[in-house]
Amino acid sequence: MKVLIMGIDGYIGWPLALRELAKGNKVSGIDNFITRKRVREVGSQSALPIPTFKKRIDYVKDFGLGEINFHRGDASDPDFLRDVIIEEKPDAVVHLAEQRSAPYSMIGLKQASDTLKQNMLSTLNLIYAVKENVPKCHILKLGTMGEYGTPNIDIPEGFFEIEYNGRKDTLPFPKQAGSWYHWSKVHDSNNLMFASKVWKIRITDVMQGVVYGTRTKEITSPHLFTRFDIDEVWGTALNRFCTQATIGLPITPYGKGGQTRGFLSLEDSITCLDIALSHPPNDGEYRVFNQFDEHYSVNELAALTKEQYEKGFSKKAEILHVPNPRLEAEEHYYNPVHEKLKNLGYHRSKELREELLVILNDLSHHKSRINKVKDVIMPKTKWTESPFNL
Repeated sequence: MKVLIMGIDGYIGWPLALRELAKGNKVSGIDNFITRKRVREVGSQSALPIPTFKKRIDYVKDFGLGEINFHRGDASDPDFLRDVIIEEKPDAVVHLAEQRSAPYSMIGLKQASDTLKQNMLSTLNLIYAVKENVPKCHILKLGTMGEYGTPNIDIPEGFFEIEYNGRKDTLPFPKQAGSWYHWSKVHDSNNLMFASKVWKIRITDVMQGVVYGTRTKEITSPHLFTRFDIDEVWGTALNRFCTQATIGLPITPYGKGGQTRGFLSLEDSITCLDIALSHPPNDGEYRVFNQFDEHYSVNELAALTKEQYEKGFSKKAEILHVPNPRLEAEEHYYNPVHEKLKNLGYHRSKELREELLVILNDLSHHKSRINKVKDVIMPKTKWTESPFNL
């Protein structure tokens, strides 16, 4: 199988490339390295050192994993993306080439505008490039469980049956996104669903939970590390908690800490994506996978991080709640369905507790690197401030 990974330099894109190479698939990729640039702009860096992409490709060869055909460019440029699709003629395209941070999208008007334009245009460009050049190609788009929001009912996988005024239908589940980033993903889902209906394109839309971890079975050396962001704009809550414990700072849940989300390990995220690639949808099928294993509250994450740090390093860790900069329900019902990947053979392989020890151990070897950027961990971006005051 020929797999094109858009956003191959990213946290998910890099280990997915390693997995597909290890399986003997032909892998190509595109990236414009905008995440590296934007992380530097907020004064941060990956807590785990990652080499230039050229060196990454060289290391892949050195480890005997194969070769990556790389194209540097911007997915929001339709001509660039079309030319890559024509050259590579992929059997599947994994679309990870989007601005991925909710806090970044809420900094101000420019960031909100960039997020909506870049994310929606990259997806629209991909739809047309596939339709016009490789119409049998499978588009696998990485979305987010955040598209659904936190409704006070169970969350289905994309669609649900509804009865209204005596009539029944199966409809897309209503979306209640919580940031401009999440709304861009909602628009992507709507556009993909429409394209599949009109042009019979095969599409898998993955609603992924929060991914944690530093390792997959292919990441056997620090030379093959994927990025691990820790700042308040690009890092997840769990990334920040692990980092804070590692360098002796208080672990800081936002607000009451009752915010609950779905989580899965990096290893299991890559396995899920590989299963989706190995079992493509039918012609004209638009399918939705909810991709996560367990859901945890922020308080549970903080407590687990504290527990595992104290267990693994015989040192004390403190938990300190700080004001929530986000506009979100801090205590809510949360019960999403996630059965479709299991029906294709997926089985969870990693537990959060054991993976926390791996993360903490990897971070412990880079304390000096982390301490250089520790001032960017605490929140500065606030949902309710006017962007014109920034």
